[in-house]
Amino acid sequence: MYKLANNVSKEEALKKISTETFSRRTLSFYRYVRITEPKAFRDELYSEFSNLNILGRIYVSQEGINAQMNVPEPQWDAFIAKLESHQELSNMPLKIAIEQAESFWKLTIKVKRQIVADGLSIDAYNIENVGTHLNAEEFNALANDTDALVVDMRNAYESEIGRFEGAFCPDVDTFNDALPAVKDALKLQKEKKLLLYCTGGIRCEKASAYLKNEGFENVYQLYGGIINYAHEVRAKNLPSKFKGKNFVFDERRAERITEDIISKCHQCAAPADTHVNCANEMCNLLFIQCATCTEKMSTCCSEKCQVIYRLPEHDQKLLRKHQTAKPKMFNKRGRMLSCAEG
Repeated sequence: MYKLANNVSKEEALKKISTETFSRRTLSFYRYVRITEPKAFRDELYSEFSNLNILGRIYVSQEGINAQMNVPEPQWDAFIAKLESHQELSNMPLKIAIEQAESFWKLTIKVKRQIVADGLSIDAYNIENVGTHLNAEEFNALANDTDALVVDMRNAYESEIGRFEGAFCPDVDTFNDALPAVKDALKLQKEKKLLLYCTGGIRCEKASAYLKNEGFENVYQLYGGIINYAHEVRAKNLPSKFKGKNFVFDERRAERITEDIISKCHQCAAPADTHVNCANEMCNLLFIQCATCTEKMSTCCSEKCQVIYRLPEHDQKLLRKHQTAKPKMFNKRGRMLSCAEG
């Protein structure tokens, strides 16, 4: 019988992970491919991957699969064999993480309407008609072209800590917002060569198809995203046009690509590019904080949150119980936005 869900608490899971005597390899992959029965496919994958002690977050839909995970090194060959056993996943290009650290503590596989939320109607793009894929060397060369525009298809809190030199970074909160923002900002430059990039490539597949449908003809995309770019740059000893950190959506929060620190602490404006969650669980805001402010503010985003954080745990639980609104989790547009702002 399939094991279909995780029933272990985070505390228990982390304790178990801490006793492991083997390494884990963090990776991601995606593919737009027709999956006729996503629920059955999801259940089968959960059984297979949980039996291999794989941890991660995977989305399955009729349009394909989007996966981020870590795999025990002793199970790597078995994992590859499982991928190859599914026609939809065979010969899958894998993006191996730049920095290997604890990335996931449980396995979650969900059936979604789309593998990346974009808010688009089905007639707004043709996933068969995407931009031209570029490797790192080709991307660097075209980025030097005066007739080219480098475009970041990620959110503002991602590009804040790391981005390509001279890139247009839309001031948006979500990928849904990024698509129309890029279209509107560049509508008078449709003759330009657009060089799209994102974390691992999946958002650029949709974005390039959407922009081509909107009349942008010279659309290119960085194959494998920032993750693959960083590997290629190091392997071929190329100059990195990406500076800073690559934001990732797991426990690591970011991978350092270069030593450049291009962002600032949201509290004191000192150079910093480390995201932390506010220690006040009622807030849990994700923001950039330097080491000095982390110590001074007890990893809190405001004095108000610090007061709550210092209360006895019983009192904090009572406050959380009567909390009526969930505060926003991400810093938006490079400024401090805490629950202290109401």
